[in-house]
Amino acid sequence: MRSFRISIQEDMLPGPTLKDRYLQAADLGVHGIEFWSQTLPDQTKEIVRLNGTGGVTASSINNGRRSRFLDPDPNERQKALSELMEAISLAGQVGAAGVVFVPHFFDPLLPDLSPFMTPVELERALLSAQLEGLAEHALSCGVELWVEPVNHYETHLLVCLDDASSLIKGINTSSLKIVADLFHMALDEPDIPTSIRSNATTIGHVHLADSNRRLPGDGRTDFAAALGALDDIEYSGWMAFECGEPGQNMKHASEYMRDLPASLKYLRSV
Repeated sequence: MRSFRISIQEDMLPGPTLKDRYLQAADLGVHGIEFWSQTLPDQTKEIVRLNGTGGVTASSINNGRRSRFLDPDPNERQKALSELMEAISLAGQVGAAGVVFVPHFFDPLLPDLSPFMTPVELERALLSAQLEGLAEHALSCGVELWVEPVNHYETHLLVCLDDASSLIKGINTSSLKIVADLFHMALDEPDIPTSIRSNATTIGHVHLADSNRRLPGDGRTDFAAALGALDDIEYSGWMAFECGEPGQNMKHASEYMRDLPASLKYLRSV
């Protein structure tokens, strides 16, 4: 599939051991694995040891749904920041390119202080302040931090690529970029290729799933157009399969192993 680097989230591989997952990824013809930050501390040494097995390496770390960055409770915010800082540090240790994180899920938790600030204005200001330190830490660890917008059913805050790009452009650092997740984009971007081209300078990572969260080729997303746009902007980063129930896919991992070859063939053909 062109020159894109393909990876897959760890729970989409049946294992049962981490070495098995590296070999299964190699058998599929993908070259990276996206790991979850919550289980990463216990896996770090083995990931370092296994990197390169079958030509497969740690591509990226996904912070998933953990503590809340935009909670009124400073202890909760500090917990969230500590978790992400640890994920960034460990990403550097395992040689991953970067860390994915979603700043906030669902409704606002901060108060409406109008006319001073609305909840969204407060959230963006707080998030900008947090991102400065996080981006600096990412830079020191040799990795990127990727802010992921998600669909309007899952958040009110950063829904489209433009939302995320407008947030990070005020922070002058090369370590801070955004995620283009084709599942979320199918729900909220009126024109996926145009959005990709418009955010060419800020896209650092891509998630692969069809419009129904199934494997590419099983929904209505125009992957030829999306991949063509990524070609146009000369995107050279990782593209990670993130389908089904991210982080909870072990129960379907054997099915993914069965169906992924057809999906990969489809992606290579468009």
